[in-house]
Amino acid sequence: MPDLLLELYSEEIPARMQPGAAKDLERLTVGALSDRGLLFEGIKAFAGPRRLTLAISGLPAKQKDVREELKGPKIDAPAAAIDGFLKKTGLSKDRLKVEKTPKGDVYIAVIERAGRETAEVLAEILPEVMAKLPWPKSMRWKPGVTTRWVRPLHSIIATFDGEVVPFSFAGVSSGRHTVGHRFLSSGKIEVRRFEDYEAALKKAHVILDAEERKAIIFEGVKQAAFVHGLEMIPDEGLLAEVAGLAEWPSVLIGTIESQFMDVPAEILQTSMRTHQKYFSLRDPKKGKMANRFALVSNMVAEDGGKEIVAGNERVLRARLSDAKFFWDEDRKRTLDSRVDDLKGIVFHAKLGTQYERVERIVALAGEIAAKIGADVDKAKRAARLCKADLTTGVVGEFPELQGVMGRYYALHDKENAEVADAVRDHYKPVGPSDTVPNASVSIAVAVADKIDSLKEFWCIDEKPTGSGDPYALRRAALGVIRFALKGVADPSLRFSLRNLGVSDDLLAFFADRLEVALKDEKVRPDLIRAIFVLGHEDDFAKLYLKVGELQAVLASDDGTNLLAGYKRAANILKVEEKKDGKTYVSEVSENLLTEPAEKSLFAALTKAQAAITSALEKEDFAAAMREMAALRGPVDAFFDKVKVNADDAAVRSNRLNLLAAFRAALHKVADFSRIEG
Repeated sequence: MPDLLLELYSEEIPARMQPGAAKDLERLTVGALSDRGLLFEGIKAFAGPRRLTLAISGLPAKQKDVREELKGPKIDAPAAAIDGFLKKTGLSKDRLKVEKTPKGDVYIAVIERAGRETAEVLAEILPEVMAKLPWPKSMRWKPGVTTRWVRPLHSIIATFDGEVVPFSFAGVSSGRHTVGHRFLSSGKIEVRRFEDYEAALKKAHVILDAEERKAIIFEGVKQAAFVHGLEMIPDEGLLAEVAGLAEWPSVLIGTIESQFMDVPAEILQTSMRTHQKYFSLRDPKKGKMANRFALVSNMVAEDGGKEIVAGNERVLRARLSDAKFFWDEDRKRTLDSRVDDLKGIVFHAKLGTQYERVERIVALAGEIAAKIGADVDKAKRAARLCKADLTTGVVGEFPELQGVMGRYYALHDKENAEVADAVRDHYKPVGPSDTVPNASVSIAVAVADKIDSLKEFWCIDEKPTGSGDPYALRRAALGVIRFALKGVADPSLRFSLRNLGVSDDLLAFFADRLEVALKDEKVRPDLIRAIFVLGHEDDFAKLYLKVGELQAVLASDDGTNLLAGYKRAANILKVEEKKDGKTYVSEVSENLLTEPAEKSLFAALTKAQAAITSALEKEDFAAAMREMAALRGPVDAFFDKVKVNADDAAVRSNRLNLLAAFRAALHKVADFSRIEG
């Protein structure tokens, strides 16, 4: 079956836009083909510095013929309705069929369309797809041409079954010619199919596939570092970005001047990564950053890259001179002396300054430290200093180093090491793959920072929506939860969210995030909700333990049958309470119990209620679940032997209260009405 090849060749496409553009091109094309009934066998999109490419295999030569019947108005309908139907179908009245229906005779339009040639359809949809590509930023570049594109578009390859698909976009006509590497090749390249195209580009020093370019760069840096007895410091983000900057990547090694090696490694790495796209290297023997860097060139130089390296070293010298200047200047003031400067930095228009925020964090950190056994004074000291590095030159230049630089400055000022570490760690975790600090002082400050953000933004009704979370409140909540779950292994680290001023509304948001946090652990979300909704569990470590034990019980036969018994009891109560206009509340009269099965259930419930309460107070959740599961037998016997809706009204009411007592016993553990199954 015929194949399609599409290449859109332009000036340099920003690396950050390339992956999204490839996905969008594939998505939009698939949608357009599907809308026109054109199926295919395979599709793949490619993106690089100067070209977007799409290869589709197994397209049919033409569309299938279409025959469809459209039901119209009744034959005695008003003329306007019939005329509207004729206009819609494009047929004349004498070409309509009449069909008998139970509601009368109606007009039927039979529309037959012959399938169009696929090449003709492609010529129609490809420029439409190109126009719909949602570039984050685009531009006009030709006088009189209003079409926008990410960068000036130079040429379009569009071939189907080896022949050109003719169309124009932004004043550029499609053809079968492209060019290779800007400096390492010359002349036009003629192609007909994807296989010819990919091979021709490689001969012209262009690696089409971004994954292949990434692999070349990764192996190149690793091997070049090995030659110098060094190793690559992994950086997936930089690797992906650099793969979008070079069509024919070549790795070279440069040297960092010794005068800069007393600057913290984080500053050097960030400066090189942000401004120059260099990879940092590490000396495995010393465990420290080496005075070398790896750069990726888009050239094959005759001198082996000496001039390229020398030029990059000159540029790096200037960059690192600025970084070193900021580092030296920042240390002329203590971190503590900078706290007052936070009064001039607005945190949020409705929430005041960073200084006011720090005061809140200090108070919260002290409360949390007292609850988890951390040093209260150290926690408060770290909280006071945690935002001070926002006023420094290094953080002004490299905002991603906030916290990291705070630790360096704190240590320089001879602050306590735990305090300095807490200043660094209070932003953690910044994502699902980030580590969670273990030191209690760090935990106190990090939790305080996140809870303050959540509480304050909740107060001004700046909550996350389905479409956005500008203040990263979901991430903050997940961070608090990850700290809270440390209390599973170490009960001394447990804390109550309500005691920290978290409202019920915000607590419900935390519960939603808990479901997300535990998704990978196969923890059932319905069980989380069933326990949380009882309203007395705001210690997520305890909630986690309860859920685990409940999930284990429900996986057993006893648990399955107990849940079935609960649902049966709940359904009976729901019906009878509605009928009686009252809620049954477990007030069982023992002298009205006549059947052995109901007496046994009453005795079992009396024992279980006390035992479950005692076990929960001791946090022996496994014992609480065992006591609950033990009710399975008496409940089964009750439903098997006892008629709930007895003829005697008093006996009936008493038996409904007995079921209510069963419901209440289970609700000490969880709201079983919310459990699925």
